[in-house]
Amino acid sequence: MALAEAGGCSRLLPRPRIVLFGDSITEVAREAAGPGAPGRALSRRASKCDVLNRGLSGYNSRWAKIVLPRLVSKSPLAENTVAVTVFFGANDSALRDVNPKQHVPLDEYADNLKSMIRYLKSIEISEDRIILITPPPLYEAAWEKECIAKGEKLNRLNSTTGEYAKACVQVAKDCETDLLDLWTLMQKNKQDFSSYLSDGLHLSAEGNHFLSAQLWLLLEKRTSMLPLALPYWRDVDHLNPEVSLLGNPNQ
Repeated sequence: MALAEAGGCSRLLPRPRIVLFGDSITEVAREAAGPGAPGRALSRRASKCDVLNRGLSGYNSRWAKIVLPRLVSKSPLAENTVAVTVFFGANDSALRDVNPKQHVPLDEYADNLKSMIRYLKSIEISEDRIILITPPPLYEAAWEKECIAKGEKLNRLNSTTGEYAKACVQVAKDCETDLLDLWTLMQKNKQDFSSYLSDGLHLSAEGNHFLSAQLWLLLEKRTSMLPLALPYWRDVDHLNPEVSLLGNPNQ
């Protein structure tokens, strides 16, 4: 059967998708952290799914709320979206007096997260497929060096970031979504979390590996039960593969 004929008697297969929506911590993880990066790691583990990186460097929840409908829309089948992560707060928690452009007040940050959840639900992505991720802890000594190198003052504090993480946790409880409390997990038992961060703010390769492992704990059950879009190779009739792979062209 020619390719044109095969294309004419088959429909495009809608693959399940996982959408990673966040700021630069999501965006740079696509390229900077090697095979441990969340998107790459999930693509290997969740091989039945397309993993879409929708990270936006520098964005806060105020801007994210506005652009979300342009990035995540209703798929032909609602069940095609296995999960959407919402990973903001690192920029929202910037100190207002030093970095007013990115700063978002705590109450507004919580409201913005709720607004994004409402939108996702409106396009039939239910609460159990939404994962809120808190900002990671801030290693102030390293981040201050980054700020000074740019001629700026330290514009974030870990204690302030922690307040935004707590607000994210509360929103997840109120809205009954899944949660990955990265801020708490990376500081569990008062461990040194500096190795998780490349510059005090963004995740290092080790930090991305940690995030991937924690995220996979939430996604494994959702992806393992997904059916194969196409037959397993051993089930393909090698003498008549079109029947196995395309089914009845008249259907």
